[in-house]
Amino acid sequence: MHVITITDLSLNLSGRTLYRDVNLKFTPGNCYGVIGANGAGKSTFLKLLEGKMSPTTGTISIGPNERMTSLNQDHFAFDDCTVMDTVIQGHAKLYQIMQEKDALYAKPDFSDEDGVKVAELEAEFAEMDGWNAEANASQLLQSLGIPESLHDTLMGELAESDKVKVLLAQALFDSPDILLLDEPTNGLDVHTIAWLEDFLAGYDKIVIVVSHDRHFLNQVCTQMCDVDFQKIKLYVGNYDFWYESSQLAAQLAANQNAKKEEKIKELQEFIARFSANASKHKQATSRKKQLEKITLEDIQPSMRKYPYIKFEQDRPLGNDLLKVEHISHTVDGEKLLNDVSFLIRPGEKVAFLSRNDMATTVLMQIIAGEITPDEGTVTWGQTTSTNYMSRDLNAAFDNDELTIIDWLRQFATKEENDNTFLRGFLGKMLFSGEEIDKQIKVLSGGEKVRCLLSKMMLQHANVLLMDDPTNHLDLESITALNDAMESFPGSILFTSHDHEFIQTIADHLIEVGPNGFVSRADTTYDDFLAHPTAQEQVAALYE
Repeated sequence: MHVITITDLSLNLSGRTLYRDVNLKFTPGNCYGVIGANGAGKSTFLKLLEGKMSPTTGTISIGPNERMTSLNQDHFAFDDCTVMDTVIQGHAKLYQIMQEKDALYAKPDFSDEDGVKVAELEAEFAEMDGWNAEANASQLLQSLGIPESLHDTLMGELAESDKVKVLLAQALFDSPDILLLDEPTNGLDVHTIAWLEDFLAGYDKIVIVVSHDRHFLNQVCTQMCDVDFQKIKLYVGNYDFWYESSQLAAQLAANQNAKKEEKIKELQEFIARFSANASKHKQATSRKKQLEKITLEDIQPSMRKYPYIKFEQDRPLGNDLLKVEHISHTVDGEKLLNDVSFLIRPGEKVAFLSRNDMATTVLMQIIAGEITPDEGTVTWGQTTSTNYMSRDLNAAFDNDELTIIDWLRQFATKEENDNTFLRGFLGKMLFSGEEIDKQIKVLSGGEKVRCLLSKMMLQHANVLLMDDPTNHLDLESITALNDAMESFPGSILFTSHDHEFIQTIADHLIEVGPNGFVSRADTTYDDFLAHPTAQEQVAALYE
């Protein structure tokens, strides 16, 4: 049986202890979701498993014949290779044999010794089902939306979105015993993510995945691997179960006077509810059995910190919000928007969707008044006040020499322009102590997003425009932002790749394609995806 056994593992980096005394076992048939705050060491843990880093103490035991693959994060690594060769390189040993065979056959002075060597290679090649490698790779690529016409194309000639799919195919190729995936849904469209969810839900080997996509974690994971307290612990269930159980554990711990019998009853009711809901997820059967075995001691409160995000509006919206009429726009010779018209009513929360991120970004820029369309008009209602968060984070920071507190001071009212107020405000956004004196130019992507959210909270607009706001955020910040956008009384226009985000916030969906658009008000994202008519209309946009 293929297993990964981790014994007494610890890791110190630059004088900081990331983990200590970690003991884990990963077994086939399970998908493990690695979660933890930014900087906790999630991606580092995958590098340890892959052998790219060594632990300070302890061992990671993996069988000698077990094949491990990972999702390559370097999108330029295979630019000189064809798509087909890139995928087959996912099985390094098989690809090596193919190369050796071809080199021997190409020799002008092919010797008897070469013949013996080729025979050995051919036997090994056949044993590895090498003759079906290209057919299997082709089928995998087509499942991911890469047509046969691109299989002999060089990777360097592909669009970025197609490169992502090919590198995913490389990781999945020929069913590795251990599959490591670091943010596998990044850059994927909703259709490819759905295919990947189905693929992983039926995978009978070991999968270990780092992801900020809550819907994805819920659909594929049987256990959560939580990096917290300088420990790494396994918890049965998907992300929702881990989150709710950690919240329940915190409540139980806070209420020390409660009788143990009452605590046990509350836990049993909680587990029963989640066991019943497990049937909604693809990994349901084994998870339900595991959940029912959980005891009070199996759940613990989390050390996670969630930023405090709350959007308020200075005045409510009037009768009109936004009218977009006959918008068309071309960028670098590509027509991204073609005769797009729609009406958005006050209070609606609208998600813009597209298989081309540039199309939705350009539409957001036009609506925000950042660029002028080639054709068409944008008309805002008289009572609207807008606040726009660009996908390009640096666009909002004219002077990156400023400290966080001085940058935010620019958007504060006279009453708010006080160090005590601003420090308290930033503290709620998880900038504490000396952190508020850091210069903008040294901030991470996630810190910059938290700065921009702080600015939006101070400005009290009644319409929020957000282009992929969850990009760069950790799960805790995404959860807090999700809740804030749900409860905001004004209107929101946004783009996102986060399924849960769109499903829980949007009540109006607009899909934009090169041939037009599909607008659906008063519908959820799940209903939109499941509705055959809507899908036919969306498909027509791209044909």
